[in-house]
Amino acid sequence: MENLYINHVAVFVCAIFNLALGAFWYSPALFYKAWLAETKLTEEQLAKQNPAKTYGLAFLFSLLISYNLAFFLGDANTNAAWGAAAGFLAGFGFAALIFAVIALFEQRSWKYIFVNGGFITVYFTVIGFILGIWR
Repeated sequence: MENLYINHVAVFVCAIFNLALGAFWYSPALFYKAWLAETKLTEEQLAKQNPAKTYGLAFLFSLLISYNLAFFLGDANTNAAWGAAAGFLAGFGFAALIFAVIALFEQRSWKYIFVNGGFITVYFTVIGFILGIWR
């Protein structure tokens, strides 16, 4: 533990990246229509949400996720390749698969699982890369 190094600026950037990736991933350019259909939400329901609360909590949770991964990658020998691999393993192997298990019990569609699980996997992989390279 004496060689643990956390780049707090990189962690902050990783949390911001969650919101940026989400804006693109769930945009009409990619998976917005599929996500909207699979969640059975309407545009009117989305318009009624409190954006400050939603984005504020999303950023806070993303910051916690980023710090958590940063602690796992805090060894001085961590590099971009190991960061991306560890991010992928955490994202796909832990987060996306437990999301899929829950979604199966909620009787959600495979499309729902792939859209959201794909986001989780890509997000973790990229932040692992960022944390690995930005030492």
